[in-house]
Amino acid sequence: MGDVAVGAQEGHGEAERPHQGPEGLDRPAGFEGPEGLQEPKEPMGSEGSPAPGEAKEKKQRSFWKELPLLIGIALVLALLIKTFLVQAFSIPSDSMQNTLQRGDRVLVDKLTPWFGSEPERGEVVVFHDPNNWLQGEPTPQPNAVQKALSFVGLMPSAEEKDLIKRVVAVGGDTVECKGAGPLKVNGKALNEPYVFAGNTACSTDQEGQFKITVPKGRIWVMGDHRQNSADSRYHQDQPGGGSVPVDKVVGRALVIAWPLDRLNTLSVPGTFDQSGIGHAAAAAPAALGLLGALPIVLVRRRRRLAR
Repeated sequence: MGDVAVGAQEGHGEAERPHQGPEGLDRPAGFEGPEGLQEPKEPMGSEGSPAPGEAKEKKQRSFWKELPLLIGIALVLALLIKTFLVQAFSIPSDSMQNTLQRGDRVLVDKLTPWFGSEPERGEVVVFHDPNNWLQGEPTPQPNAVQKALSFVGLMPSAEEKDLIKRVVAVGGDTVECKGAGPLKVNGKALNEPYVFAGNTACSTDQEGQFKITVPKGRIWVMGDHRQNSADSRYHQDQPGGGSVPVDKVVGRALVIAWPLDRLNTLSVPGTFDQSGIGHAAAAAPAALGLLGALPIVLVRRRRRLAR
């Protein structure tokens, strides 16, 4: 009886002994040894791990938190681009037909003036009203949303004191027009294919006749629709004789961006490239020739001194 009892007790003790892993550490039953080292996995949703829908919900919340920041960055970038690089402007009148139509949107380069670049003959430029040229003109009243979008450059400018014309002469040029034309710059007659069909180069009324030497730092501007443009010709009684100060220029119009069927660049017409039209162009060959001759003169002088 005693032997049987002893044997049974020993057998139970062997079955219930805890499983021992490496170095004698106790491990729970079901734990694999070093060769298949593996901890039992906790079910999803238990304490310390996310439930199946929690990760997705957390990701959505982070996106919505970042959205205002992304919108803020986009608005700041738009404002910087509008202020320093490019701005959209809307054409309010017919004075630049057929080059520009009423309602066209143009993109204006505002960067190059920051580096001292000045308007050149033939360019289409936007400039601030120099001396109440727009007095008496109707002024649209944009709503608050339009003003805000215009301020950051996402819509054409709501500034109603801007004009757009073509530069036909710059500081130091003599520009004139008698009768119906042609328009002359420094004695050179301009062939102007961009002038509105049926218009003459100059208006034949008294105010439309002129001859002026444009002061330094100013430009003479005219609309392409010559008989429908109150441009430099009609402000000759003002300071500068109707010319516009360069520091009033916002920038050069580069592209018609809208509507899409009128997408086009605003390049300088070839008539302004004819030889002798500009004092700078006439002086350039002489200056280049002097620069090229200077090294030869210096070498010959050195040889003569050596002798």
